[in-house]
Amino acid sequence: MDRLDQIIFINNLPTIDLHGFDSETARVAINDFINDNYKMQNNFIVIIHGIGKGIIKKITFETLKKNRKILEFKSYYYNNGCTIAKIDLK
Repeated sequence: MDRLDQIIFINNLPTIDLHGFDSETARVAINDFINDNYKMQNNFIVIIHGIGKGIIKKITFETLKKNRKILEFKSYYYNNGCTIAKIDLK
């Protein structure tokens, strides 16, 4: 599995749940989570941000766009409250 669009099941992927986080704490947690999974050589990660007012989802997308270790990301097809991202392991 090399592409985001090939991912159907996310249960076995590393996951962080951001429910209850404020914007800045979420940003720091996402970057720490990316760095940890980069070190562990995990290709794909899942970020659960929820739906709500979309504030944490917006922060998630902004953080993923700015992080050099992220190749691509998208909302998970089966749950709009999740985002899956691919880490550049090179």
